[in-house]
Amino acid sequence: MINISIADNQPVVMHGIKSFFKNHSAISISDTIYHLHDIDNSLKTKIANILMIDIDLEGLHSIKSLRRILRENPATKLLIYTCASEKLFGVTSLKVGAAGFISKNEPLKKIEQAILKIAEGKTVFSDSVHKAVLTTALFNEEERIYRKLSLREIEVLRYLVKGKKNNEISELLDLNEKTISTYKLRLLNKLHVTNLIDLVDKAKTLEIL
Repeated sequence: MINISIADNQPVVMHGIKSFFKNHSAISISDTIYHLHDIDNSLKTKIANILMIDIDLEGLHSIKSLRRILRENPATKLLIYTCASEKLFGVTSLKVGAAGFISKNEPLKKIEQAILKIAEGKTVFSDSVHKAVLTTALFNEEERIYRKLSLREIEVLRYLVKGKKNNEISELLDLNEKTISTYKLRLLNKLHVTNLIDLVDKAKTLEIL
């Protein structure tokens, strides 16, 4: 039996997934988690072959948290299941070592297929992410821009797009406010813009939401 733990903010999503896999012959839901700080205890007390996690999970402010989860729980594989942009976070998921990335826009049947493949030791990504990984040489100029961003720059940009100020981002990521300013300057340079408004507009053009 493949044991799955789900970390998500939305009770409706939880209910839908649990209903879909109820009485499934190969997949069982072992736990449901609503906040990042509950993941460690859950993985210690309940078997989870795969952790399905939303990037927007309450308390998840840094990509480092995903890396830590994988490092401290090597027997558990990570499946990103989220509404966040595939264009950016699908590739990011690869960098942190996730076994797959599936959009919440996909039917639950595709989640089932992804879980079964991951349990076999395979990696699973949506068609658009898979294509992006395999066809890097064909990317146009704008598509190459976001691939130049570091994981930390991606995190800072994500909060800037959400309207967070430097001091708020500093607290969320546990970094000095001057460091956040430095990352903002790097983002302005890499995305070829000169102010925050244009930076946010550019991020939206690249679907970094």
